[in-house]
Formats: sequence, C-alpha cells, structure tokens
Amino acid sequence: MAPSVGPSTLKRRCQRVLYWVPVLFISIIVCWSYYAYVVQLCIVSMDQIGEKAVCLIAYHFFVILFLWSYWQTIFTKPMNPAKEFHLSYSDKELLEREPRGESQQEVLRRVAKDLPVYTRTMSGAIRYCDRCQLVKPDRCHHCSVCDKCILKMDHHCPWVNNCVGFSNYKFFLLFLAYSLLYCLFIAATDLRYFIKFWTNGLPDTQAKFHIMFLFFAAAMFSISLSSLFGYHCWLVCKNRSTLGGAQLMPDQGSRTWEALLGDQELTPIEATRAQTGPAAGPEAFRTPIFRHGVDKNGFSLGVRKNLRQVFGDEKKYWLLPVFTSLGDGCSFPTCLVNQDPEQPSTPGGNNPAAKIQELEIADACCTKIIFLFCACVCQLPVRAERTSRVEGHPFPAKPLRGSQSHLLTDTQSWTESIGNNEKSKLGMSNPALTMENET
Repeated sequence: MAPSVGPSTLKRRCQRVLYWVPVLFISIIVCWSYYAYVVQLCIVSMDQIGEKAVCLIAYHFFVILFLWSYWQTIFTKPMNPAKEFHLSYSDKELLEREPRGESQQEVLRRVAKDLPVYTRTMSGAIRYCDRCQLVKPDRCHHCSVCDKCILKMDHHCPWVNNCVGFSNYKFFLLFLAYSLLYCLFIAATDLRYFIKFWTNGLPDTQAKFHIMFLFFAAAMFSISLSSLFGYHCWLVCKNRSTLGGAQLMPDQGSRTWEALLGDQELTPIEATRAQTGPAAGPEAFRTPIFRHGVDKNGFSLGVRKNLRQVFGDEKKYWLLPVFTSLGDGCSFPTCLVNQDPEQPSTPGGNNPAAKIQELEIADACCTKIIFLFCACVCQLPVRAERTSRVEGHPFPAKPLRGSQSHLLTDTQSWTESIGNNEKSKLGMSNPALTMENET
C-alpha cells in the first residue's frame, strides 16, 4: 500500500511547481521572440540578403550566449558550508542544554576559534544557524525558500528559481549582460520596421503585429535589465551583495529588534529564528558587522581585485559562463586583516587599530626623547629599553583558503618603523650614552 501524503508534503510539492512559473514565462517569451525575429522579421520582412545574413548570424550569437548563461544560472547548485562549520553531535547537545545566551556563545566561540570567521551579529555574537545547526561562514545566509545556508548568498531570484550565490554569481551577471545585449540588438534592428508599421510602410500581414510587439517587449526589458545590471556591476566593484547592501530597518515595537540592537538579550537560537523567520526579513538586509563595528567596505580590496574575485584570473574566460571564481566561498580576504594599496584608507579616523598604532608610536617617541634629555643634562650613561609592539588587528588573523590568498600578496605593515638617524646623532653628542636601535 502506498504511503499517504501529508498536507505539508503536498503543500511543498505545489510550491515547488509554482516556483517554476516565472522560468516558464521567460522561456515562452524567448521562444516567441525567436519565432518573431527569425521568421517574421528576417525571413518575411527583410528584402536584402546581406541584411538577413548579418542579422541572423548576430542574433544567434547573442541568443546562444544568453541561453547558455541562463541555463548555468538555473541549474548550478548553490554551494553550502563545509563540514567543519557544522556542529558535532556533542556540541549540539551542549548548546541545547545551556540555558543562557552567554553560555551558548561560549560553546560557539570554542567551535569558531579555528574557523575563518570574522563577521558577527549586531550584538557581537557568533553567527549561528539554528535550522542547519552550523556556524555561518562570512557572507553566508540562510535561504527560507531553499531552506539551506548558501555561501555568499546574494538573493533568491524567482526568475531563475535558484539562489544566486558564490557558485553561480558570475553566471547571473553574464545572464543579465547577455539578456540586455539580446534585447538591445532586437530593439535596434527592429526599430526601422517598427517605424514603417506606424507609417503604413509594411504589407498588411501578421508579421507587422509581431514586429510591433517584439519592439515593445525588447524596449521594456532593456530598461529594466539595464538598471538591474548596472546595480550588480556596482556591487561587484564594491565587493558587496544585495543582502549586504542595505541598512538595517528594525521594527521599533519588536522585542527581537530591541535585543539585536542591544537593549535585551537573545540566545543564539532565538536570534537565528528572528533572522530567518517571516517577520524578520529586514534583519537579513544589513551591512557586514565585524568586531570593531559595521563596515560596508570590509570585503573590498579595490576594483581590480574585486573583479578578479568574481571572474577569476584568466581574462579569456571572463565572458564565458564557466566557473572561474576565486576561493571556496567559505573564507574571503578583508581589507581589515591585510590592507591593500588599492583600498583607500578609512577617512575620519574610523579605524580603531590604526589609532592604537599611532598612539603606541607616539608614546615610544616621547619615552626616547625623555631618556635623551635626562642623559644630556645629568651626563649619566643610560641604556634605552627596547620596546616591543605587537601588531594590532581588530580580530585574530585566520588563514585564507583556496585561491583567494594571493589577492593579498601586496600587503602593508600595520606598524611604521621609527626613524633612528636623528636619535643616533643626538646620542653621539654624549659619549657616555649608549642606545640600542629598534628593530
């Protein structure tokens, strides 16, 4: 006897079928546009053989690239976090037994101490997914539609019925680019015949109506695609995502938002449910939060390196929908750990680590000057103590994995060496004075 299907299972199956409706709509539009352009416009309406040949060759070039990138965006499976981010069975039991949020955070800190995780929640806690029971990697979010944590999730696109993330973000960008070129090419080559339609220059056949609707559809899709493609190009140049490009807009009357803003305390499980629940949508749309605070440019390494991170090192594959992105999607280089010469310094003194380094250097200089002054006045041999300064990071440096580590080969030191030439000259004026140069 076949097992009975519950109402929840039947509902999920119906939802999965309905999710394919936008994809089916796009497929029907593309099939009709192929018939209208190739048959009704090129074959029926165009008189010159050369014009037909050029338009047909160029059209098939664009439509092949468009369909290839669209296929890759739809059927490329989104990547999920690696096993090392998942909690073990003992850690899961321990996390469930702990009553308070701070005790649960101790468990999560112990699990995440060896993981390349830099981002935090608004309260400074470890980002944890209660549904998947794992520590979220940087730029990873839980998709309520797919019910999975997606690496470098940008958004869930209904037009491709798939999550746009690390594994298919390049394909999605190429899909937008080639669909825009496809629509612009159709609108440009159809414009002359569209004008003839309004001036009664076309024969009274069904081709005239296909030509009219083809131009309208191509023009409307071109306008919407140009704005969407321009926005994603800006995101790539800034190394941001759709989920990380907006500010937090909390609900003033919600206990969840008050807790996330620091007025109340939530356990990691409650915070996760608040982030993935239906009433907490705006919380997912926020800029990256590090230990020192919010930094929307925390992952930006400069325009060239940001492009290489998405499209790869080999430029000959940039325009082809094949996977060439750098890294593994679980760890990303940040300008906060290794500063990059292309990334401008933080204006307005917003970098706490840089301020600490400047204060330490200034303190060391003042100490040396006081020693020199006392030695010159009292004529006493003074041996300057060697000062050691530890490089200050806003958070402990974790190893980068995959092929993204070479993006940070051109690094700068977080400390500046103090010039010793003038100090040596001052010390030579007093023979009894000896000093050790700083390394």
